[in-house]
Amino acid sequence: MGKSEQDERYSAAAMEHGAALQRLARATEANPERRRDLLQDMHVALWRSFAGFDGRCSVRTWVYRVAHNVAASHVDREMRTHRGAVSLDAIEHLSDGRSISLEHENGDALNRLYALIAAMPAPDRQTLTLYLEGLDAATIADITGLSPGAVATRISRLKTHLAKHFQETSP
Repeated sequence: MGKSEQDERYSAAAMEHGAALQRLARATEANPERRRDLLQDMHVALWRSFAGFDGRCSVRTWVYRVAHNVAASHVDREMRTHRGAVSLDAIEHLSDGRSISLEHENGDALNRLYALIAAMPAPDRQTLTLYLEGLDAATIADITGLSPGAVATRISRLKTHLAKHFQETSP
């Protein structure tokens, strides 16, 4: 594949899926500066990946797979780098998972949802984020390497957890 075709595929994918990449980065990284770096890493990896894209899956699945892999690597790297450190973002959160500053902004429920998702272990966070992007269990399985049944079970469990948490923390 020539560079111009690679550039064209990347541009089209970034245009169509850029907002989803931003949401995935937000769900993966709470720190705004590291989130920008993560998003940039996702875009660079996506551009590079189109040199080897063979069309065996949809572009959408490819984009999510690349972004998922970059996000997983980011989480692993952050855990190794900041092991034992407590971030200001973590200190800001109350024991019930709500953030003091988020409680006072518009879109309280959405912000609480993002806070809950950010506090989840990486595999749950990634699965739920992909589900919220409208992907079905089979596509999520293809991206994450889990079985479709495991994805469906995990999504069901996560939805129950979120519903319970929202009921407990409703004002």
